[in-house]
Amino acid sequence: MAPSIVRKVLNTLQITADYSVKPAGLQWRSNTLFIVATVAVGLFTDLFLYGLIVPILPSMLQDKVGVPKDQIQSNVSGLLAAYAGASVVFSPVAGIMADRMSTRQAPFLIGLLALFGATIMLYLGTTLPVLAIARVLQGISAAFVWTIGLALCLETVGPENLGKTIGSIFSFISVGNLCAPLVGGLLYDKTGYPGVFGIGFAILAVDFLMRLLVIEKKVARRYEAEDSDSANTTPSHQQDGNADEAQQEEADEYQPLLGSKEEDHAAFKISDNQPKLARMIPILPCLADPRLLTAFLVAFIQALLLGNFDATIPTVAGDYFNFDSLHSGVLFLPLGVFDFILGPIFGWCVDRFGTKPIAVISYTYLVPVLVLLRLPQPGGKSQILLYGAMLALSGIGLAGIGAPSIVEAGAIVQKYYEVNPEFFGEEGPYAQLYGLNSMVFSAGLTLGPELAGELKERIGYGNMNLVLAAICLLTAVLCFVYIGGKPRMLTGGRYKS
Repeated sequence: MAPSIVRKVLNTLQITADYSVKPAGLQWRSNTLFIVATVAVGLFTDLFLYGLIVPILPSMLQDKVGVPKDQIQSNVSGLLAAYAGASVVFSPVAGIMADRMSTRQAPFLIGLLALFGATIMLYLGTTLPVLAIARVLQGISAAFVWTIGLALCLETVGPENLGKTIGSIFSFISVGNLCAPLVGGLLYDKTGYPGVFGIGFAILAVDFLMRLLVIEKKVARRYEAEDSDSANTTPSHQQDGNADEAQQEEADEYQPLLGSKEEDHAAFKISDNQPKLARMIPILPCLADPRLLTAFLVAFIQALLLGNFDATIPTVAGDYFNFDSLHSGVLFLPLGVFDFILGPIFGWCVDRFGTKPIAVISYTYLVPVLVLLRLPQPGGKSQILLYGAMLALSGIGLAGIGAPSIVEAGAIVQKYYEVNPEFFGEEGPYAQLYGLNSMVFSAGLTLGPELAGELKERIGYGNMNLVLAAICLLTAVLCFVYIGGKPRMLTGGRYKS
């Protein structure tokens, strides 16, 4: 009796993998909603702790480290870039590790461990190198949570539901972006550093518990397969049949976009003569597809814009309006509120109407909005309200550019997997895909603050936004040509992959 209890406890804690003994709570721990919620909380924690620090970074550098005021902007940009740079380096590593491990849970927990260490160092650090190392650890954590989380989402909901799932998750985690700067500024103003980092550690505890409890669906099926006496067990061939049906439905959904099955096979077929590196990292041959490269570009520009806002809002608020950390955090509110409200709607639109119209419209919309960010000037209440209104309009555009990249990249790689299942293996290349996506996104977060800081100092804040508007216009053109397939006017009346 005792050994059975021990096995039950070990399986419940996911320490062992004895599939003859079901862990406690298997049904709800492997439920789609709980898995998606766990991913959402993981992404929320990453963004919340990232955003919690943004408005107080200038104060941390000045008060704790003693950085001269004229060096604050460059050091703020540098610390933001350290976070993103580490994520660039470790995202592919996270993707390769995830595809080589039997479950996603272990690398998911590795990311949380890095984030915990980073938070301690940020709280205790009093020198610039310590703060830089802490931001690097935060970047490593982000690489794992975004790569593993997005791959886990795709495995759980399927490609046909990815758009609205990602839209809903992004809407939820935008609360992190929305509230974190405000909360960070408020707590720093009222309680100092203990209050700021106290709430950070509390959220980390919740995140850890959920990541520890979650059981992937493929792992849950192994327990059910061992339970031969259970009447509710779904045979593996039926599971495979359901998966095939979902893949077929997704294929039918994209059929008008991608052409006939024969054309798909020719367009997505990978040659058998692949080098050793491509067989070790099977996502590499897919990078020859201009649509996939454009999807990555869309993610890069999205991150570039986010990094720009993170780096410039606190300093512009201080320069224009003499705002402290608390009031600088408030300015993030109008930027994030529309992302929170409109994220699921844009995600549903991507699933319903495709990636091309949403991506093109959103990036085109951002062009005049960024140009109008030239209007706010140093001043009083009227200029503060004008700047807040411009940030709110920017938030609408940012909500629209979140889902198209991820959904487009997933749809393309899904086609490659359907045509070349033997090349990719049973698990497919999805963790590697999202590892690359996270790497590209992090590269945008790395370049965004640096570009914003450099342009702001050299040509001014208004002209900096003019450059970003031109980048958005170019991105909209590339989205029109490549995202979702080439438009009919360029292919003689047919979409072409």
